[in-house]
Amino acid sequence: MTILVTGGAGYIGSHMVQALSRAGYRVVVLDNLSTGHAASVHNGELVEASLADRGELRALLFRHRPTAVFHFAASCQVKESVENPIYYYKNNVSGTLNLLEAALEAGVSRFIFSSTAAVYGEPETSPITEEHPAIPINPYGWSKLHGEAMVADAAKAYGMQYMIFRYFNAAGADPVNRLGEDHRPETHLIPLALRAAMWEEQELQVYGNDYPTPDGTCVRDYVHVLDLADAHLRGLQHLEQGGESAILNLGTEHGTSVLQILESIERVTSLKVPSNVVVTVQAQSGERYGLRVPFRLPPSFLTNLIESTVRPEGVSSLRSSRSSGVRRESALGIITTLPDANDSPARREKAIVPFLPVSGLL
Repeated sequence: MTILVTGGAGYIGSHMVQALSRAGYRVVVLDNLSTGHAASVHNGELVEASLADRGELRALLFRHRPTAVFHFAASCQVKESVENPIYYYKNNVSGTLNLLEAALEAGVSRFIFSSTAAVYGEPETSPITEEHPAIPINPYGWSKLHGEAMVADAAKAYGMQYMIFRYFNAAGADPVNRLGEDHRPETHLIPLALRAAMWEEQELQVYGNDYPTPDGTCVRDYVHVLDLADAHLRGLQHLEQGGESAILNLGTEHGTSVLQILESIERVTSLKVPSNVVVTVQAQSGERYGLRVPFRLPPSFLTNLIESTVRPEGVSSLRSSRSSGVRRESALGIITTLPDANDSPARREKAIVPFLPVSGLL
């Protein structure tokens, strides 16, 4: 049975490809490699193509005749979507429409859409249920909500089954199979904090300490990337067994603050994460994720999350990096953008990306 995974060379998509392969499916990956990496595709066939290329999409789907499509390919940075909304609607909305049209023509019967909890906008209740009003407050959220509507409408009109998953922050990695985060530029907290732990002079910029949370820093619902992949796989299996189409939230229902993440990294690595709180306007990008979810997660969850991001040999490697100044990016999943001690100031500055409390998902 063949499955097409769009964005399968990206962070979450590559873990999805692996989960599907382990479950016995034949996987074909479609990715334009604008943010993904060919080296992350360990299983299946990689086709480098864009969702904007309708002819290539149609040819690919008719050539492989997949029974289901997993759609992860999307632009996903909130701040960027505010600055360049047309690009987000073109890539996320038009791209999804092109994929849906080609999939229906090729007889695809099941569509798994990776959405976002950003469709909810400012939460009115906690925890957020699937019945919560979907009123996005930025173009990224709107682009995903439009995608959801197209999937649901197409399914109703043409008989296709679907599963739509909404979630906030993906985190963690699969160190055993050498998969992890490799965003360029990096915007996610955990890899940035680990980078700061490796290179003392790279102070982590924590944006905001005046949130209405116990420690004043932004609180989010983090979900392990392996759990996300497993949930998407179970969604497909649910449809295969005759289950009904559905929209589901994926989360822990427990929030973790920025400071809690930093404390967990320091506990796991025995290294100090140098950080600096930058006072900023919280509303600058119109997002305040996870502020109403319960605050405390079991320490074991955070430890597992951090340890999965650092390879088994990674903790000692991180420590030796700081003491010797030798580059040890292999300790952090497949992160390859860490600046070298001998890099030029411009190269090192480019590699330091501030962590925004509104950074999006992959």
